[in-house]
Amino acid sequence: MRYGYIGSMRTRPGRRDEVVGILLLGADGLGAVGCELYAVGTDPEDVDLIWVTEIWDTAEHHEESLELPDVKAAIAAAMPMLTGEFTRQELTVVGGLGVRAG
Repeated sequence: MRYGYIGSMRTRPGRRDEVVGILLLGADGLGAVGCELYAVGTDPEDVDLIWVTEIWDTAEHHEESLELPDVKAAIAAAMPMLTGEFTRQELTVVGGLGVRAG
């Protein structure tokens, strides 16, 4: 079964789109390190809230990705634009449309 992560982050006023851009910059390389899904979304009712949904082969792959130079650089670039308000939910992904079996 896959590891799932759903999280939100609040940006400082007016910085949401800039943070979204940073989050999407490194998305292309995540597949090579065990990421099956990486989706960044915005909240239609809260202009400063970003949601990230991820599916990984394992929780370890997710943790290891946080040490990649591109990921570390993206986190460092985004942090000054965030308020520090985060949510986090970890899941065991059991299946669904577009999710690999296994």
